[in-house]
Amino acid sequence: MLLDHALLTDVSGKPIRQQHKVFSTEWDEISAWSDRVYMPYRVTPKGQAIKPRATMHSSRIGELTLTRFGYGVAVSVDDFSPEAGNALLLTTIGGNARHWTQRSDTEDTAVGESFIADCSRVEYRVDLDPDHLQLNLTLPHAVLEQMAQQWFGFVPDDRFWRHKCIIGGVGSSWLSLLEYTVRCVAEAGEHMTEGRMGAHLQQALCVHLLREWAGRAAQAGLDFNSPKNRIAPRYVRAAEEFMSANAASLPTMAEVASAVGTSVRALSGAFSRFRGMTPGAFLREQRLQGVHRDLLVADPASGATVSAIAFRWGYLNLGDFAGLYRKRFSELPSQTLQRRLR
Repeated sequence: MLLDHALLTDVSGKPIRQQHKVFSTEWDEISAWSDRVYMPYRVTPKGQAIKPRATMHSSRIGELTLTRFGYGVAVSVDDFSPEAGNALLLTTIGGNARHWTQRSDTEDTAVGESFIADCSRVEYRVDLDPDHLQLNLTLPHAVLEQMAQQWFGFVPDDRFWRHKCIIGGVGSSWLSLLEYTVRCVAEAGEHMTEGRMGAHLQQALCVHLLREWAGRAAQAGLDFNSPKNRIAPRYVRAAEEFMSANAASLPTMAEVASAVGTSVRALSGAFSRFRGMTPGAFLREQRLQGVHRDLLVADPASGATVSAIAFRWGYLNLGDFAGLYRKRFSELPSQTLQRRLR
């Protein structure tokens, strides 16, 4: 496999120059390097051998960091810092890595397979065998969000980012892309750090990763094809929050769109695609839910009435309101209030 020699030599066979040590037996030295290229985390040696023999190589690809890394001993790694704001993709090129997907569930990556975990959004732990060797990508969460918005028109919500899974494998397009990346570094590593070549490769890696990731998330039961479950643009979620907070004042759709920085047309289209309803329908639901909550907590001593509560939520025609309320909650608003008084 081409990745066996990743980041070691350039296209002419000469060692790729590194700005740091490439071998260490000191835990503090290794920790200082890994905190910088990954993020702060906790590493616990396993077994008898507690003296590391770490190999450390790295290369920048735009805002991403590609690393070839192994401790040389068995370790357990966890407590990754969410404040660093990074996702971590680990590709096994030697030995075995056991990744914890849940508290008691694990998945092992064979040689050529990658595991993705967004450490800015979810806890992550990995157990590494003594002969492990990883080719890792450190990806800022902000970069992934930006790529998602640019290429797919929306930013996934936390259900997506919290999903940890295996991607790639021998013969996969993802592994081929990693091999292409390694070739680019070997042929023109100095052009990968910044400039158009690095930006192009960063984009290719992020977009392909997002597609692979979404495919695995769907297989795990997150059906993003359903309007109710589909990952929505940020402005849709912002509009929902705005309408929920201001439902009683009956904001117009122009006011809602303006508040979240988009157009009425874009907002309506996004609600239809990602929520299966119009923004107006969402607002009507918030108003009815508001009335329902107020009726359920009405204070008899304060003289609360159905009409007063309905007016507070913008309902002026009590007959029409009563019909809408009954259709939604299968009882009249007066019955809800009486149930509360009883």
